[in-house]
Amino acid sequence: MPKRIIYVHGFNSSEKSYKAVRFGEYMADYDVDYCVPRLNHEPLQAIVRLEQLITANTALIGSSLGGFYVTYLSQKYSLPAVVINPAVRPFELLDNYLGDNYNPYQDSHYKLNSRHIAALRRLFLPQLHTPSLLYLLQQTGDEVLPFQQAVKYYSQCKQLIEFGGDHSFIGFEHTFASIVDFLKIT
Repeated sequence: MPKRIIYVHGFNSSEKSYKAVRFGEYMADYDVDYCVPRLNHEPLQAIVRLEQLITANTALIGSSLGGFYVTYLSQKYSLPAVVINPAVRPFELLDNYLGDNYNPYQDSHYKLNSRHIAALRRLFLPQLHTPSLLYLLQQTGDEVLPFQQAVKYYSQCKQLIEFGGDHSFIGFEHTFASIVDFLKIT
């Protein structure tokens, strides 16, 4: 039973993302430490920050790029995790973002370069070692990431696939009970 839930936001997002806030409100009725750290655009800094927050009995939730990070950490530390419309191979998708960027949710300017892409490539796990630790929430209407890639990559995991929707995961609130059940939150 987890005592800490870490929610990991996606690329160009923040700790104030809609899903993070809504799930945090839901978690107020449970005896858990719910945290949503603000992550740096630098992948290795983001991973180090998340590793600093991991304690005994931690569970993870990640959306989009956060799902990619959560997958890596789940498999490295044997932690249960929920991934929401996750990026499976983000290093193949970020070429259009190389150069100067602005994250309006963090009000920060940054430069994405090939070193960041290489760091993401190094974090990729070609095969999940313990797929039973992961629960995929995927909507087929995701306009940002190829949903088929996630369904295939997480094929040995528990899955909730919904037709339609979008990258934000429309109706996220209706998945809360299944998330709590999967993570064994009491």
